[in-house]
Amino acid sequence: MNGLDDRIYIEGGHQLKGSIRIQGSKNAALPMMAASLLHRGVSVLKGCPRIADVFCMEEILQNLGAVTWWENHDLYMDCENADKWSVPFLFTGKMRSSVILLGALLARNGKGSLGYPGGCVIGKRPIDLHLLVLRKLGAVITEEAGLLMAECPRLQGTVVSFPKRSVGATQQGILGAVLAEGKTVLENCAREPEIQWLCRYLRAMGAKIEGDGTDRICIYGVEHLKAGSMQVPPDRIVAGTYICAAAITRSQITLENSPEGELEAFLEVYRKMGGQYKGNSGKLLVNGEHVQKPVELLETAVYPGFPTDLQSPVMAVLATVKGRSCIRENVFEDRYKAAQQLVKMGADIRVQGKEAVIHGGKELHGAIVTAWELRGGAALILGALCVKGVTVLDGYSYVQRGYEHICQDLNTLGAAVKRMQE
Repeated sequence: MNGLDDRIYIEGGHQLKGSIRIQGSKNAALPMMAASLLHRGVSVLKGCPRIADVFCMEEILQNLGAVTWWENHDLYMDCENADKWSVPFLFTGKMRSSVILLGALLARNGKGSLGYPGGCVIGKRPIDLHLLVLRKLGAVITEEAGLLMAECPRLQGTVVSFPKRSVGATQQGILGAVLAEGKTVLENCAREPEIQWLCRYLRAMGAKIEGDGTDRICIYGVEHLKAGSMQVPPDRIVAGTYICAAAITRSQITLENSPEGELEAFLEVYRKMGGQYKGNSGKLLVNGEHVQKPVELLETAVYPGFPTDLQSPVMAVLATVKGRSCIRENVFEDRYKAAQQLVKMGADIRVQGKEAVIHGGKELHGAIVTAWELRGGAALILGALCVKGVTVLDGYSYVQRGYEHICQDLNTLGAAVKRMQE
């Protein structure tokens, strides 16, 4: 997408109110889709988000020989004949999470190849830990001309201690180990909820996995898996983004199907800013009317710390709060791309190394801004909600990678967001 098709217009200054339902989780759905390759039959993900990254992974499965179809928001994947084992760069260059397919392909076919993975430009995202765990499981991996080639007749159980926590590498190890021979122990694992959801899905397929949610996961290899079927959990990052929308417009909204328990670190920061919320019968009542306090220091960290994916949306909110706030990004070294765009809207944000210092409370105004990655694009939409005038956002396709209907959701709450200027 490019040009006018990749542009939206946001008229600021509208109060938000009403209720919206949180979509299924992108970061849970994608590894579950990869896991579906491990059964030669039909698996289903219920409540799957219809977003660009899911459609890209669906295309990859089809390219491997799977037959897929949708029934409303339920995605069916028939992997009976998904026996191809090579994923072209055409797909993997679009989406970094495609790398987790390597473990699934090895477990299913004894070999796999894929183009070097791409995705959002938010700094170095090396895949060395992915290759480490697969090699420990017995895979012979070669890299040449931007292509990863892996082979192993049957992966073997092993002990892997990750030198640092990685969500993707932990998922890679799990996908490789569930059909491996013997016991695999993964140490210093990431603890993100999406890992637990993958393990629940695999257990429903017959995998034997213990310890997910801790930093030590044990997998006992089985001979085969049965069909998978699971409701995709609500997306915690989308929920956090909409809480930020209430905060930046000083509004009250209701989130249905919100994963409150997975948002504790974010909600703590939201409370520090003056935000209020209350859980009630599966709904989260959010009140951003009293958001007015700066945050002395916000540091991103792996789960259960503050999620890096919500750093940019919170930065947009802090730009509207009087006083000095500081953000320290500890996960990705190039995740401040939204900052220079918010400055175009009148924000006072100064980035130096890992830190961004925000002198908030300046009056923001409409501008022409560009999204360079998914969460930064969402942050710019949030910034535009509270300004005087119209903001033009180029690069909307980045936002569509993770948000199924952010424009419609915000309009349902009373915002004025349009795909074409009128």
